[in-house]
Amino acid sequence: MPGGGVVDGDLIARVLLTRVFEPGDETAGRWLREQGAPEVARRLREGGAALPGVSGTRWAGLLARAGRAEPRRDLDLAHEAGVRFVRPGDGEWPAQLDDLGDARPLGLWVRGRPSLRVWALGSVAVVGARACTEYGAHMASVLAAGLAERGWVVVSGGAYGVDGAAHRAALGAGGATVAVLACGVDRPYPRGHTELIARIAEQGLVIGELPPGDHPTPCRFVQRNRVIAALTRGTVVVEAALRSGSLVTARAALRLGRHAMGVPGPATSGRSAGVHELLRGEAVLVTDAAEVVELVGAMGELAPPRRGPVLPRDLLDPAARRVLAALPGARAARPAEIAFGARTTEDEAIARLYELRSLGYVERHGDGWKLTRQAVISVRTDRGPC
Repeated sequence: MPGGGVVDGDLIARVLLTRVFEPGDETAGRWLREQGAPEVARRLREGGAALPGVSGTRWAGLLARAGRAEPRRDLDLAHEAGVRFVRPGDGEWPAQLDDLGDARPLGLWVRGRPSLRVWALGSVAVVGARACTEYGAHMASVLAAGLAERGWVVVSGGAYGVDGAAHRAALGAGGATVAVLACGVDRPYPRGHTELIARIAEQGLVIGELPPGDHPTPCRFVQRNRVIAALTRGTVVVEAALRSGSLVTARAALRLGRHAMGVPGPATSGRSAGVHELLRGEAVLVTDAAEVVELVGAMGELAPPRRGPVLPRDLLDPAARRVLAALPGARAARPAEIAFGARTTEDEAIARLYELRSLGYVERHGDGWKLTRQAVISVRTDRGPC
């Protein structure tokens, strides 16, 4: 028993069952909901008739796995590694995971000091391509750092590419980050991220459904993604091909009533094709942390409006702008011609021309008026409202 304390039957049963069932097994989840973890564990330990919903072959496989499980040893190993097991009903359990229904985790192995429940309340997932481009890594870093600076917890999968960039940026900003692994939390994967995952465990949290020492598989990565989606307020996808696992996370978020967001890339990039497909559906386009927080944050946390630069011409009175726009670009024009183009009287046009001359936009040429060199450049480059 960890630390020599008393371990209750439900805890022992759930730890045993993490060795028996694969993550996301809804049949197992239904058994637990209907009969409770201790009873399901007892039936598996003692053998006998299969529980409903499985074939004899599968039941035999579950019995074999249950026979090899050593839950007390797993708890001792976890305790030695600084890992705790958090289950539904515990004070640290994030209630939003219950939205997964019968696919809810049996429990989570947690490595790190902070409270998972508290951190999950203000968290956003940043996920994307493992083989990301420099653009993808840059955008993941900018988003994660911006979210961390605003007090949000950045959640990702600890993988190469976008995941690693997001974790590093959050840590670099002095913020909080959580890595959700598809293997035992005492067994960093990928190996190349051993140092990064150790740093996350020291400054943040490393969590997973698999017991100590367990290894990742393709199916476990897919099932891991549902935990990322359920745990967070929303999921941001930065670069993803059409078959990317990151899209699984975003679509799971949508099914669970969470926000799904995507960062656009070049239309010609295969690494962004999945994001673009997502954006054609229910996902929302975002380009920075402020836009993410506008969706997932409290009411009134609005991103600043996007505006182009304010040019001197923008500050002119509308009537003066119309007169300025009526002047030909390469020659002088008489007041009558300018007034006709500006849809005003000749007297009004002359008054506005003198105003524009004082501001350096026009100059007199005999009986006519002509744009100054500065004004010609301004008119050619400014395509704002007249």
